[in-house]
Amino acid sequence: MTETLISIVVPVLNEEATIASFLRLLQPLRDKQVEVILVDGGSQDQTKKVAEPYCDRIIDSDKGRARQQNAGAEVASGDLLVFLHADTLLPVSFLDVLNRFEKTGYQWGRFNVSLSGSKWMFSVISFMINWRSRISGIATGDQAIFVRRSTFHLAGRFTDIPLMEDVDLSRKLLRISKPFCVRDPVITSSRRWEVHGTWRTIFLMWKLRWKFARGVSPEVLVKEYYG
Repeated sequence: MTETLISIVVPVLNEEATIASFLRLLQPLRDKQVEVILVDGGSQDQTKKVAEPYCDRIIDSDKGRARQQNAGAEVASGDLLVFLHADTLLPVSFLDVLNRFEKTGYQWGRFNVSLSGSKWMFSVISFMINWRSRISGIATGDQAIFVRRSTFHLAGRFTDIPLMEDVDLSRKLLRISKPFCVRDPVITSSRRWEVHGTWRTIFLMWKLRWKFARGVSPEVLVKEYYG
């Protein structure tokens, strides 16, 4: 059993088709002092109804991952917050990892990531994401960022921006502590790379990060991301 209650916050929007299978994998954790909070950003399908049996709480929020994750953190009971995307699967070592983290002086952390697809290029992409994250200290939402609740509020929570909210939070948390880097990977969907093309997606992601680092507004970048 974990020594500290953990709250997993999952932002969702129109995930009716896959949300049940995702949440079923979290059920064993709910018997070990882990609460699952689903934050719906205005789904037009049956996401909330399908998810209800598998969550401790379901709340509504304005659309946007930053807003949704802040809303989930606001009602969370846990001393540790885990921000998990609905297309990302936690490793079996999840509880052991957070128990180790809780005993350290680190204030936040993230997992390595592995893309779900079988193409050899996805292994290369995963390696590059993890290498970049270890060197820079910056984590993305696909890496299941976890943070002590008090530290999350001290850092100022997620900034209310439509894109790069995870990068922005990482920057703020880095002023407080280096990240606790977990080699055991979360498995995240390679769907975007498969649908939009591997190289095109790589180029787009790096271009957006470079522009964000140069000070381009997330309100501008989000149009390019979804364009």
